[in-house]
Amino acid sequence: MSTTTMIPVTHDIRQELGDFSSIVCFKALVTGIEEALGAKAANIALISAGRQRGKSLAASLGLTNQNPGWDQVTQLLQKALGPEGTRLCMIDKIVADDESFQVSCRETICSSLEDEGSSRNLSYTLGAVQGAIEEITGKRLRGKQVESVLRGSDRDVIAFEILA
Repeated sequence: MSTTTMIPVTHDIRQELGDFSSIVCFKALVTGIEEALGAKAANIALISAGRQRGKSLAASLGLTNQNPGWDQVTQLLQKALGPEGTRLCMIDKIVADDESFQVSCRETICSSLEDEGSSRNLSYTLGAVQGAIEEITGKRLRGKQVESVLRGSDRDVIAFEILA
C-alpha cells in the first residue's frame, strides 16, 4: 500500500457552484426525511447512506482490507473529510483494540446548527466513519455515539463494536 494517497482538491461536478452544499440544506434534508419516515427510520436510512459513502471513500483511497496503522488512517480521513476534503467532519483520533474502535471527531455536519442540549445523535457522520472502518478492516461493526458536543463534551465520540 502506498503511503501517499492523493485527495482531489479540485472539483469538477458543478462548474459554477463547486461540489459542496450548505449545512442548512443538509439539515433540511435530514428533517424532511424525519418528517416523511419518522425519526427511527430516518436515522437508519441516514446511517446506511453514510456507510455507503464511507465504504466508497475508503476504497477510493486504496484502503480496502489494508489495515494500516490507525494514525495513518486518521490522517487520511482527516484530509478526505476535513477542510481539504468534503468537510463532513474533523476526525481527531481513532483508537482500536481487539473488540472495538473509538473515534473522536468534531465539527460534524450532524451536530451543526443544533441547540445545546439537543437530543440529536450522529447519523450520516456515524455511518460514514463506520463504512470507512468496515471497508478498511473487512469487519462488520455496530456504532453508537457515546459523547456529544451537544451535551457537554468537547468532541463527538463514536464507539464501534466488532460484530464479525
